[in-house]
Amino acid sequence: MPSSPIPRRSPGFLALILGALMALGPLSIDMYLPSLPTLQRELGTTASAVQLTLAAYFAGLGLGQLAYGPLTDRFGRKRPLYAGLALYVLASLGCALAPNVQSLIALRFLQAVGGAAGQVVTRAVVRDLYGGAAAARLLSLLMLVMGAAPILAPTLGGWMLLVAGWRVIFALLAALGLGCLALMAAALPETAASRAERLDLRAIGAHLGALGRDHAFVAYTLTGAFGQAGMFAYISGSPFVLIELFRVSPQHYGWIFGANAFGLIAASQLNHRLLARRSPAWLLARATAATTAFGVVLLAVAVSRWGGLTAVVGAIFAFVASLGFINANATALAMDGQAARAGLASAALGSVQFAIAACASSLVGLLNDGTMRPMAAVMAACGAASWLACAAARRLDASAASAAHRLTAPPASRRATPDIPSSPRPPA
Repeated sequence: MPSSPIPRRSPGFLALILGALMALGPLSIDMYLPSLPTLQRELGTTASAVQLTLAAYFAGLGLGQLAYGPLTDRFGRKRPLYAGLALYVLASLGCALAPNVQSLIALRFLQAVGGAAGQVVTRAVVRDLYGGAAAARLLSLLMLVMGAAPILAPTLGGWMLLVAGWRVIFALLAALGLGCLALMAAALPETAASRAERLDLRAIGAHLGALGRDHAFVAYTLTGAFGQAGMFAYISGSPFVLIELFRVSPQHYGWIFGANAFGLIAASQLNHRLLARRSPAWLLARATAATTAFGVVLLAVAVSRWGGLTAVVGAIFAFVASLGFINANATALAMDGQAARAGLASAALGSVQFAIAACASSLVGLLNDGTMRPMAAVMAACGAASWLACAAARRLDASAASAAHRLTAPPASRRATPDIPSSPRPPA
C-alpha cells in the first residue's frame, strides 16, 4: 500500500509533477537536435556516428528501464528515482566536456540510463493510482504538461547553439536534472511502500516470463513501441534531411520541430476527450491505420520528390500527430491488469519501446544515402508494424472475451449465443 498516496481527486497536480519528470526525456533528445550537423563538424566525425549518440540514448533508456523495474517494486518509487536522476546529472556534465564522439556516445548511454528512472516511475505511479480508461486519460494529460518540452527544446537548442555552442546545451540539461531531483524530493509522495524481501533474480526472470506469455501485453507493447520507433526515426533523420538537404536553418528547424510536437499534443488532448465516449482499443485501432497511411504518403513523397519541403513537412506533421492517439492508449492497455507487477511491467514496456527505437534510429543512420528515403522508409515500416501489432492485440482480446463468455454462460446460452467480439480490458 502507498505510504502517502497522492489524492485521486488531484490528477492535475499529479500530471504537473510527473510531467516535469517525463519532460527530461524529450529535452535530452530534442534540445541538441539542431546542433547535430555542427557537432559532426566540430568533432571531426560522420553523420552516422553522430546519429549513434541518439541510438545510444535510446538503448540506455531501454536497458535502464529494465533495471529500474524490479528496483521500484522492491525499494518503492522514490529511492531508485533519486539514484537515477543523480546519474543523469553527472552524465550530462560529462557530455558537456566530451572530447570526441566516442566519449559522447558512451556518456549519452549513461545519461539515458539515469533518465530511465523517470520513465519507469511515472508509469508505475499512474498504475498505482489508476487503471483502464482513467489511466489513459491521465497519460493524455501528462502529454499536455510534458508537451511543452519538444515544442520549446529544439528552438531553445538552436538559439543556444548560435549564442554559446552545443556544449552549453548539456550543461543546461544537467541543471534541469538537478532541479527535477529537488522537485521530486519536495513534492512527489511515495505511492508504493518498499518491501522487506530481497531481490530474487530468478523470481524476476519468472515474472518477465509471465509478461512474455501475456500475449495481449506483448501485442499492445509492440503497438506502442513501433509507433514510437517511427517518431524516433524522424527525430534521428530530420536534422540532416531538413538542415542539410533542404537548407533549413537550425533556428527554423526548431520551429518546424515544435509545430510537429504541437500536433502531437493536440492529438493527445483530442484523444483525452474522445476517451469519454470511445474505448482506448477503438481509438488505437483507427490511429494505427492512419499512421500507416501517413507513413506511406511520406515514402511516396520521398521517392517521387513531389511537393518539395511543403509536402515533406505536411506528411511528417500528420504522421507525428497521429501518434498522439497511440502512445497513451497502447500504454494503458498494456499496463491494464498488471497491478501486481506494475514496476516490472512498466520497465519491460519501456525497454521494448526504446530497444526498437534504438534499432530504428540506427537503421536510419546506417542506410543514410544522402536522401530522405531511408528516414521515410523506416517511418513507413514502423507505422505498418504498429498497425499489425494492434490488429493482433484486438484479435487476442476478442478471443479472450469469447472464451470467458463460453465459460460463464449457462449451457443453453452457450449454444444460442454467438461469440462476442468485445475486449475484456476496456470494451473495444
